[in-house]
Amino acid sequence: MSIINTFDGEGAEIIKAENNVHKIDNFPKTILVAFSTKFCNILLNNYNVSEIGCLYGDGQEYPIYEFECEGKKIGFFNSIIGGAGAAALLEELIALGAEKILYFGSCGALDRKITEEHLLVPVEAYRDEGVSYHYAKPTDYLVVETAQRLIEILEEIHIPYNTTKTWTTDAFYRETENNLKMRKNEGCGVVEMECASIMSVGQFRKKEVYQFLYAADCLDDSSWDERILGSVPSDLRERILVVAIELACRL
Repeated sequence: MSIINTFDGEGAEIIKAENNVHKIDNFPKTILVAFSTKFCNILLNNYNVSEIGCLYGDGQEYPIYEFECEGKKIGFFNSIIGGAGAAALLEELIALGAEKILYFGSCGALDRKITEEHLLVPVEAYRDEGVSYHYAKPTDYLVVETAQRLIEILEEIHIPYNTTKTWTTDAFYRETENNLKMRKNEGCGVVEMECASIMSVGQFRKKEVYQFLYAADCLDDSSWDERILGSVPSDLRERILVVAIELACRL
């Protein structure tokens, strides 16, 4: 059987996420998810935050926090990087009771015109990973069904943004020049490691999964441009977090 035919929409799952989590009373319905502990530190230092539980992955604990925004309880969680780990933890957040999950994180620009100041909303994700083929029928691209709602909120709060297709890959060190050219020709402006995976989980579980990105590095050159990857200025990081919180409050 071909690997792309692994989607089974009818068979019962042997391992269920709800059997691997400890229930948390009054778990927030809306969860904000980052991929960097630096965002978590900003939140802890500037907001009234309480720890309400944790998830476990790769031998570590991943705390779940809660804070209030305009009277609404919002959860905050820092995820594992990469589609497989992020998808597994998303399953567990859903098992705990999450219904709307907003992810935000960095990506690599495939077009040098995309700078770190651009807030990007992915509208389709090229499925160059494995997770999505277990949650959705095989296609080259997965449509991000929640993108339009995120765009509407960004316009309501007057935050500039750009939309783009994204290339979701498992193979960070196999982003080759030829593949980059093909993805660019198809309209991909960025590359990252989670979008197709987490969106497929959300669509399969019928939960609202959202995502926005910011460009940290650039691959659109004869050599890799590291830009701000791993060294995002603190003021930019704070602005990104504020936008994420405002969006989560309005979901």
